[in-house]
Amino acid sequence: MIEFIAQNMAPIMFASLVIFLLIGYPVAFSLAANGLMFFFIGVVLSPYSGGSINLAWPLLHALPDNFYGTRVMSNDTLLAIPFFTFMGIVLERSGMAEDLLDTIGQLFGPIRGGLAYAVIFVGALLAATTGVVAASVIAMGLISLPIMLRYGYDRRVASGVIAASGTLAQIIPPSLVLIVLADQLGRSVGDMYAGALIPGLVLTGIYMLYILIMSIVRPNSMPALPLEARTLGHGVISLLVAVVVTGAISYAAYRYLAPTHGDNADILGFAVGVIIIYVVAILDQRLRINMMSKLAQQVVIVLIPPLALIFLVLGTIFLGIATPTEGGAMGAVGALIMAAMKGRLTMDVINQALASTTRLSAFVLFILIGARVFSLTFYGVNGHIWVEHLLISLPGGETGFLIGVNILVFVLAFFLDFFELAFIIVPLLAPAADKLGIDLIWFGVLLGVNMQTSFMHPPFGFALFYLRSVAARVPYLDRITGKQIAPISTGQIYWGAVPFVLIQVIMIGLTIAFPQMVMRYKGAAVEPSTIDLRLPDMPSLSPLGTPPANNNGAAPSNGGAPAAPGTPDLSQPPSFGDAPAKPAAPAPDLSQPPSFGDAPAKPTAPAPDLSQPPKFN
Repeated sequence: MIEFIAQNMAPIMFASLVIFLLIGYPVAFSLAANGLMFFFIGVVLSPYSGGSINLAWPLLHALPDNFYGTRVMSNDTLLAIPFFTFMGIVLERSGMAEDLLDTIGQLFGPIRGGLAYAVIFVGALLAATTGVVAASVIAMGLISLPIMLRYGYDRRVASGVIAASGTLAQIIPPSLVLIVLADQLGRSVGDMYAGALIPGLVLTGIYMLYILIMSIVRPNSMPALPLEARTLGHGVISLLVAVVVTGAISYAAYRYLAPTHGDNADILGFAVGVIIIYVVAILDQRLRINMMSKLAQQVVIVLIPPLALIFLVLGTIFLGIATPTEGGAMGAVGALIMAAMKGRLTMDVINQALASTTRLSAFVLFILIGARVFSLTFYGVNGHIWVEHLLISLPGGETGFLIGVNILVFVLAFFLDFFELAFIIVPLLAPAADKLGIDLIWFGVLLGVNMQTSFMHPPFGFALFYLRSVAARVPYLDRITGKQIAPISTGQIYWGAVPFVLIQVIMIGLTIAFPQMVMRYKGAAVEPSTIDLRLPDMPSLSPLGTPPANNNGAAPSNGGAPAAPGTPDLSQPPSFGDAPAKPAAPAPDLSQPPSFGDAPAKPTAPAPDLSQPPKFN
């Protein structure tokens, strides 16, 4: 029995960790306690394991190095987490989400499902600026949910679209989960961001496609805004004219800057066009020139600052100007500037942002420390080999592995959030994926799409909890219409999330079926046959010890003499200086014994007479 336990320590250790988590112990302490407990057991049972346990007491000395090494305390990559968290909370407190939802809601208001489209669009923008699910869901739940209920939206549709749009912050850069996944997979955060961009936009488009289908199948579930609710009036044509003018200015600036700035001219030209239209909109509003419609003014003034912040963060990362950590720092400074411009930057906002950032950073750090303790023991009992053999042996090869892993992560997401999945499961899956030849950036993005479901799973999805905390629990009087609005039940929130969970599962399948959505991070493929290598003309070199060659590569015909004066003859030994040649020494006579020094020769002793007996004096 002892031998059986010793030789199967890895699966027993993993099963006990799952039990600890299901009981409800904090994740960081479950990981650390599980690792230490099985370390002691493993050291005792090591003689009975047949070599499958490689643990000894001195191995505990490696823990301080693990804690203070490049994986935890000295990990520069993880600095991006507090930067992006601080940026997101400051932006949420600055009122940016409120302005965006109001303006985009007015823009899409005349069509059925317009508020739902606005929520999805703003959710994607908030994901690209804040990267924090809680901030997005709570902000949109507080602002847009009462408006959607006021104008007759189905409660399940309204709650589902708000929760799902908030989870876009999981996959659209600068996502916190992508930072953690890149760190755990040992890959670049910039590459992970570039790989996740297209899948995030495709998922946003599928959400909008679902709203379009629902607006056709069940038109009464998402009516258009009534005319009296469109406070910004009409003006879409004016907005289109502004877009066309911006494009023309950007193209002219690009043509002007192209000779001097090369590949960056298109980005600089677009920036010039956006800045000019933004200044024009502000002057038009402040001076009451009314050159643009009120709707066009508001859309330009509200949309451009977050878009500029997105470029400041993601644009500099994708262009290689800044690392993700530096991009996060610039984003935090940009968020402070935007909040100050709106007059919302107060000490209370800064204190709340710092407190939330410190809490989340400490949470991540403690989980990472617990994961290092767990992995020290798990690797010592050859757990990584057990997991690798278990996953590689799945039928179907690479496709079977991807399907099996995604089913596992989908099920575990019912009970664990994305940080716990990233720190516990991903380090066990990555070696097997790498051995099967799977690109780890593609694998990480695939897991990131899957981990979105951890926020949407009834009954444990955190996005559902966030929405439940701000949704009405009792009937209330609407402040605009004066009508009594019925509350939203927890069951309606759960049922509203189910279609979007299914959409996320479909997106997982699309990412597996079309890996090029992610693999574009490598850039355009180069055909080897089209590569033309040209070397500059160089004088031909001869091998050492051979006569120098002519231009055609042949040896000179003058017996190896140099082709031109001053060219050294490498076939002869070098000559140093003009010292006179020494006379040649006479050849030694090898038939005689050698003579050493100038000592006088000793007389030759007479030969002994061997016919007489020897005499001893």
